[in-house]
Amino acid sequence: MAWVMLSYQHAYHAGNLADLHKHALLAAALDYLTRKDKPLSYLETHAGRGLYRLNSAESRKTGEAAAGIARAEDEGWLPADHPLMRALDAVRATHGTDAYPGSPLIAAHFQRPGDAIHLAELHPAEHAALAANLPFATLHHQDGFQMAQAVCPPTPRRGMLLIDPSFEIKADYANLPRFIEKIARKWNVGVIALWYPILTDGRHQPMIAALQDAHPDALLSEVTFPAARPGHSMIGSGMFIHNAPWGLQDEAARLQALFRDRA
Repeated sequence: MAWVMLSYQHAYHAGNLADLHKHALLAAALDYLTRKDKPLSYLETHAGRGLYRLNSAESRKTGEAAAGIARAEDEGWLPADHPLMRALDAVRATHGTDAYPGSPLIAAHFQRPGDAIHLAELHPAEHAALAANLPFATLHHQDGFQMAQAVCPPTPRRGMLLIDPSFEIKADYANLPRFIEKIARKWNVGVIALWYPILTDGRHQPMIAALQDAHPDALLSEVTFPAARPGHSMIGSGMFIHNAPWGLQDEAARLQALFRDRA
């Protein structure tokens, strides 16, 4: 997959309803994987800066965090002992009450001695912030798809890859099934998770059909919610997870019911 510099900045969207869905599943998966006393690798293709401020000008401009994690906390969507809430509490204890962890910092919360974290971020400013926020991780200032192909299978071999592109490049929808198939062949024991937006035009559907044909036993979790503002095309969040950890199907079902009843 060819790489190109993108303009996407997650600071405008951190803590929104899509993050809540994605991060709840990610935290639940890592919580389960780290219960076993065996080392783990965590890889992420599009890491962002790792730590966000929900009182920032970017967050206030969109209001997505207020309608996402802030509302979910106020209304008690997730119990206090949920893996995501535990990670959020730990991050805020260190970084302040306005902090929100991106997926790299959620992964770091579960990291143990002997575990490895590989994070790719191409955007120069985001990469510099990531280096400041997660100095202990192995950082790759390169295209995340290239990083995953180079590192997989990682050491330790047991682990998880999160693929979380902005989808600014429309070709990603067509290319991702082939990319995931390559990684799955190289790393047959790896948990491979893809996040994708659900847009009003349904452009994700051919991609998901291809993925399900190739990986019929994978976990598919989709939730829908109102658009963040008039004219906004994202109306839901999806996660496709190959080799999903035991019990994650139950968490996905709980989240689907939660979003159906409250979002």
